[in-house]
Amino acid sequence: MTPSYNHIHNSFKLNGTHFNRKYLEEVAYSFIKEGQPYESVIGNFLIDWLDDKDFVSVNTSGSTGKPKSVELKKQAMVNSAIATGDFFNLKPTDSALHCLPSEYIAGKMMLVRAMILGLELDFVKPSARPFINQEKQYQFCAMVPLQLSNSLDAIQNIETLIIGGSKVSQSLQEELKMSSSKFYETYGMTETVTHVAVRQLKSLYGKADVYFNAMPKVNFSQDERQCLVINAPKIINEALVTNDIINLISTHSFEWLGRYDNVINSGGVKLFPEQIEQKLQPIFKDRFIVVRIKDKILGEKLVLIVENPSDTIDTITAKIHKLKTLHKFEIPKAIYCLDAFVETDSGKIQRSKSLKKVLG
Repeated sequence: MTPSYNHIHNSFKLNGTHFNRKYLEEVAYSFIKEGQPYESVIGNFLIDWLDDKDFVSVNTSGSTGKPKSVELKKQAMVNSAIATGDFFNLKPTDSALHCLPSEYIAGKMMLVRAMILGLELDFVKPSARPFINQEKQYQFCAMVPLQLSNSLDAIQNIETLIIGGSKVSQSLQEELKMSSSKFYETYGMTETVTHVAVRQLKSLYGKADVYFNAMPKVNFSQDERQCLVINAPKIINEALVTNDIINLISTHSFEWLGRYDNVINSGGVKLFPEQIEQKLQPIFKDRFIVVRIKDKILGEKLVLIVENPSDTIDTITAKIHKLKTLHKFEIPKAIYCLDAFVETDSGKIQRSKSLKKVLG
């Protein structure tokens, strides 16, 4: 029988201590009153989770639009936690590390998974390089790519690590190949209660998946734009039409190509910025994005914006022209430099606002 959101698993631990509903509410209030800011956020979520309402309000990150608050059913969050537990074979008393900000859905779901699945959850202050106890073995952890990139020397005691929030760069994927941990890139959003699909990355544990594969009881289709449609009745009431262009492999797997609203139509040729960025990744140490600007001849042209570049524009141009993976249409028509990208509160680059900043 599927557990209710009112249920707290008997094996659940938070930083080494067992809590039932009553005492979890007490510790939540202590986090709010006496804790550090990140602990106060955890406390506020726990109070919301333990109240009489059947939903919680969650803020979206604003990476693909204006940040907003959405109401998520608590039972949908439970169902998502169970699907994750089933997929990754998580069992009661398994240990997990929580190092994500709890303001957003990914951080909140680490807490829900622990309460519902009976995990022993250690939480630490969210940072670009989170503290990882080297004397403890963890079965499960979730990170954003920046955290993982900064923690490669400290993750050997984490068995399974899921990575979300932004695309995992090719350079980071290369660095993971010599690790014995299991790594999964995730696909999802606030509205789908985190991931609805995952893609295993290559490591010493096993080979990489080419495509994203559905979580239990999730299936996929496409609309007329070739954008992904998510059917997940245990999590969302109606099919969710996304703005992600995909190559649909089957009802349970797809190849992600890019965002519909980012596609560049240059002289009749459709260009996917995210795919081009993957090809450009090997020549950059700095952050960069590929975006479109209007052009009288081509309609739209592809340009490159580099944040605080360590190379000159001439050097960057020379490196780009040496790349054999780029099609001629994928070569940027112009290169701009920016001291700092405009970001969301969760650290994601806001493409349109960064472009406006460049163009003044």
